[in-house]
Amino acid sequence: MNSASLPEKEFQQEIGMKPKVIFVALLCLLCEVAAFGQTRESSRGRGQEGGRGRGQQAAQPPATDKVTPEIAGVVKAGTKIEIVKFGLGGTDAGMGMSDGSVLVSSRGSLLKIDPDGNATTLVENTDQAAGLAIDRKGRVIAAQYSKKVSVLYPKGSEEVLTDSFDGKPYIRPNDLVVDKKGGIYFTDCYQIGATPSPNDLPQSVYYIAPNSHKVIRVASDVRRPNGITLSADDKTLYVNDWDGAYLLTYDVQPDGTLKNRKNFGKYTLKEETDHGLVSGADGLCIDSAGHTFATTPAGVQVFSAKGEHLGDIEAPYDMPPQNCGFGGPGNSYLYVTGRGVVYRIHTLTSGVKDRGK
Repeated sequence: MNSASLPEKEFQQEIGMKPKVIFVALLCLLCEVAAFGQTRESSRGRGQEGGRGRGQQAAQPPATDKVTPEIAGVVKAGTKIEIVKFGLGGTDAGMGMSDGSVLVSSRGSLLKIDPDGNATTLVENTDQAAGLAIDRKGRVIAAQYSKKVSVLYPKGSEEVLTDSFDGKPYIRPNDLVVDKKGGIYFTDCYQIGATPSPNDLPQSVYYIAPNSHKVIRVASDVRRPNGITLSADDKTLYVNDWDGAYLLTYDVQPDGTLKNRKNFGKYTLKEETDHGLVSGADGLCIDSAGHTFATTPAGVQVFSAKGEHLGDIEAPYDMPPQNCGFGGPGNSYLYVTGRGVVYRIHTLTSGVKDRGK
């Protein structure tokens, strides 16, 4: 028998075990904290475009058995929601091309996806491109979170169109649309959860004059401007207000400036904020009949040419879609992007010719 008594041995064993017990306890605590953080982040992600939600992947593969409701003049009841691509990561845009393909931004790249779902990388590094547009020269133009608007494609045409206004950098260019003259409207807004600086530019809509680098601020009266598009005749500009209750319109003037802001259509409100329910409206596109389509936490919300809310098409996954555009055979498919997913819906109308969104 050792010289130490039995109580002394037990005390020595207990002391020897303490570091192991402490290590295991700390490991468990760290795991619990990580799990809590993931759960909290996931719960915050729903509807949080531009920050906590943008770039998040759908937790599960999208459902393949979803269909649309009846929306008069837009889509027949029971129309299949077709999954074109899944698992891309951070998908945005949805710019239809004349060959039936669609362009999307994904994981910092510009992808071309054909009607069969085959993806080709056109640009490896888009410098944080979000919304996309195409002009009549066939150039692909992007609003970039890296505080600029640039021509991305085709190769050799790359050009920064603007990266500042009044000597200040933009906040975070989000989406854009090109008019028939080649002028570009784009939105600039904060990432959700960002802390504004008193030196920042106001959240606004800007216009880049045709064939120039001249930029004018055309609207700064939108709480959080996001998706943007034009009517087929370029006479009306539509702007999503993420932080409001209404899809907004403006009358376009010959010089590109805007007048007569109107509350065009009221969204279904499902996005919860510290100041009440808001639209959470993200991307925006329009068809040749004047129906507008806004991607929101309620799905794709559809409005008539008069601003009547016609119905909502729920996403085939449990997070909000992010953007939309028209493409596919006959330019008669509404393409929707977001959460690593690209899906499409055959509509009764077609997209605006040579617009893509």
